[in-house]
Amino acid sequence: MSGPLSGLRVVDLSRILAGPTMTQILADLGAEVIKIERPGRGDDTRQWGPPWLLDEDGNETREAGYYLAANRGKYSLTLDIASREGADIVRELVRDADFLVENFKVGGLEKMGLDYASLKAINPRLLYLSITGFGQTGPDAAQPGYDYLIQARAGLMSITGHEDGDPGAGPMRVGVGICDLQTGLMGAVGLLSALYHREKSGEGQHIDVALLDTQVAGLVNQGFNHLITGRVPGRTGDWHPNLAPYQPFPTSDAPIVIAVGNDTQFQDLCRVIGREDLAGDDRFSTNPQRVKNRAILKDEIAARTQEKPAAYWLDMLPNNNVPACPINTIEQVFEDPQVLARGMKIELDHPQAGSVPGIANPLKFSDTPVEYRKAPPVLGEDTEDVLTRVLGYSADKVAQLKTKGIV
Repeated sequence: MSGPLSGLRVVDLSRILAGPTMTQILADLGAEVIKIERPGRGDDTRQWGPPWLLDEDGNETREAGYYLAANRGKYSLTLDIASREGADIVRELVRDADFLVENFKVGGLEKMGLDYASLKAINPRLLYLSITGFGQTGPDAAQPGYDYLIQARAGLMSITGHEDGDPGAGPMRVGVGICDLQTGLMGAVGLLSALYHREKSGEGQHIDVALLDTQVAGLVNQGFNHLITGRVPGRTGDWHPNLAPYQPFPTSDAPIVIAVGNDTQFQDLCRVIGREDLAGDDRFSTNPQRVKNRAILKDEIAARTQEKPAAYWLDMLPNNNVPACPINTIEQVFEDPQVLARGMKIELDHPQAGSVPGIANPLKFSDTPVEYRKAPPVLGEDTEDVLTRVLGYSADKVAQLKTKGIV
């Protein structure tokens, strides 16, 4: 069966990560995503290598891993939208489109006649989503926004890293573009919510989503802890500010994470490690007391866990109601039996490399499964197809546009 969004068309003017992540989700769910890229250069992340995809002879292509991570299932149309003819082609595509996604600076598309007000006049049912660093309003609306800047400004880095006083302490960036990823996910929620509204009202609308807003919302318990106490959360390193024990513990060979979420799990932990007395100790019998006395508790637990290897504890603990897991490298993640059983590693046919690996969409539908129809396209791979199949252009007209440098 087709994906749940089969039949919807997306005009994708976004690049880098937040927008492409969002539109890749839509493509996985069955939507037709037409990715519009600058002729000769394309999405900025095409140049964000190494590493590069290797062709069938083991030679480097110019397909960067960063680009490949967020552009599966799309149709690449190279188009100079700054030209009158290029902007006209976008308007033609929008006429029958459902979604338009863009991440230009505020007002950047207005001079081309590609802003929401202009395109709404062509297609009143259009759902138009704008991604910016700081939103369409406010004193910093015109400023460019990148994930690293937002991690810093939204407070995420202030609560990430080694605990103050430890070696290497200080603000630290999260290892992936988490602000971009969260914004892409929130944008997808926004578009699908607007789609439901359109089904009831027949009306399209403009959705304004900002990286800063998204990451401020993403502070969740840490942000709320501050709001209700006035205290400023700091870095806690490898331990959780609201739960204990909830951190790595040493074993005789490799550290593991033990994540106790309630008193019953703590009692089971104490039984497995042969320290039932800890469960009855007033300093540790409830989570608030364990949080208060976490340092003492850590030492008591670590004295037992380091007596045996990680494999022993990773067998004993989960089988006795105590959440625990290894601290995997990325290589180990893609060898993890559970990850493989869930189909999270995929392969797609690729015109240069023969095949390209991919990370699957995590959604599992019972009746409308996720679709992986094509690998991330090489630059301009689908230009002729989109112009002829979607817009009905003749081969001669496409050739003329190429001669002019429009496509």
